Amino acid sequence: MGACFSKGHTVPESNGYSRPPPYQETKPSTPPSHHQTHQQSPLPQPETRFVPNPPMKPTPKPQPVAQPDAILGRPYSDVRSVYTLGKELGRGQFGVTYLCTENSTGLQYACKSISKRKLHNKNDREDVKKEIQIMQHLTGQANIVEFKGVYEDKNSVHLVMELCAGGELFDRIIAKGHYTEKAAAGICRAIVNVVNICNFMGVMHRDLKPENFLLATKDEGAMLKATDFGLSVFIEEGHQPSVPFQKLSLIDKYATIDIL
Repeated sequence: MGACFSKGHTVPESNGYSRPPPYQETKPSTPPSHHQTHQQSPLPQPETRFVPNPPMKPTPKPQPVAQPDAILGRPYSDVRSVYTLGKELGRGQFGVTYLCTENSTGLQYACKSISKRKLHNKNDREDVKKEIQIMQHLTGQANIVEFKGVYEDKNSVHLVMELCAGGELFDRIIAKGHYTEKAAAGICRAIVNVVNICNFMGVMHRDLKPENFLLATKDEGAMLKATDFGLSVFIEEGHQPSVPFQKLSLIDKYATIDIL
């Protein structure tokens, strides 16, 4: 009369559906570690750009140092690195003047080389410095030999200046023998013009003579130019002549008998 149950038999539900399986707890899935994620999906690498190295700064060259016995107070410089010295043009008390040729242009100049051995004391050295300063001050003026540059080495000071191919006025007078009054007046006018220019520029030459005037060319009417400012001095405006101005500065053969 009643339903008969026995082990090993499953009784179907009355509605026709089977019983669901017993409930099982599900564990949440563990997120992949960073290492695993990196292996699974690599991160994009940053773009590599070429960055040039900064330019290397050149090593500064050691600055030349002025020699203790330098007259000009600056490092020695070799005049032969710029000019080629040629034949002798003239000779004076302290130095020799040579024909020199500029290596880069082939232009010719005159180079007055002053031997340091003949500069016996401080005053002689100061006179050389003063001569250079005066020539730099007067260069560019009419009837004045143009100054080009100065160099100093262990043995000499070299003054490079304009080449006056006509030679000394003294030699021109000897070669010509005599001058007309008009020609002589022209020469005297040029000499007085030199004195005027020097005085206007605040310079006293103090050694005007035919040997210290050069002719620019060998032409008859060549311009006359003054040179050799070794005895020249600057004039101090508003002051009485100082002791060096008052000292007698002359060459015996140009002095009158009453002075001697």
